[in-house]
Amino acid sequence: MTLLDDQHLDSPLSTAMRDGSKVEHEAAEGSVFMTELLAGRVAEAGYAAYLLRLRVVYDALESAGRAHHHDPLVGAVHDQDLERLAALDADLDHWAPGGDRSVDSPAADRYADRIRTAAAEWGGLYVAHHYTRYLGDLSGGQAIGRILDRDFDLGGRGIAFYAFASIPKPKPYKDAYRARLDALGTTPAEKARIVSEVQEAFRLNRALFAELGERLPEYAR
Repeated sequence: MTLLDDQHLDSPLSTAMRDGSKVEHEAAEGSVFMTELLAGRVAEAGYAAYLLRLRVVYDALESAGRAHHHDPLVGAVHDQDLERLAALDADLDHWAPGGDRSVDSPAADRYADRIRTAAAEWGGLYVAHHYTRYLGDLSGGQAIGRILDRDFDLGGRGIAFYAFASIPKPKPYKDAYRARLDALGTTPAEKARIVSEVQEAFRLNRALFAELGERLPEYAR
């Protein structure tokens, strides 16, 4: 676990979340599965397997957000314009038409269980997962969508997950999102707890990639 020094804990929450999870973030981004996917070496079945796992995660994230939106910390970030479940289903219709939406994925199940537990325990822990997923979708996720569009010659099909119709300009939205985080008035101890949960979110994401990586031979393109 990356430990935060006093300087980080004195910084705005959004900065502490970013800086305090850098190691875990880079480890997840550098996973073998994601490297192979972005290099165009993962076939349609492999990407569909990834989407099915994301569906488990986002179902938990979005259900928990709706269930706990009255919590002031959850309410500060909860936004239905961010929700991805319908987009994931639309993409699965493209990549695996008529396929079963269930998936045997211990990694995705552990991730979803952690989100539900975090949301029930304290709103700040839910914020950590919300930040990790959605700001990632509005940041590096945009580049992933463009790479997939190019490598699979999609013409914009099958990448609804990366398209936010109500957020045409991600940067102003992300800036406002970070400002809401910084306005929460969290104490240093609360910041440390939130950052620790962001680190855990990236570790769970990395475990999901590792699970997919174990099946790369059958997903090779």
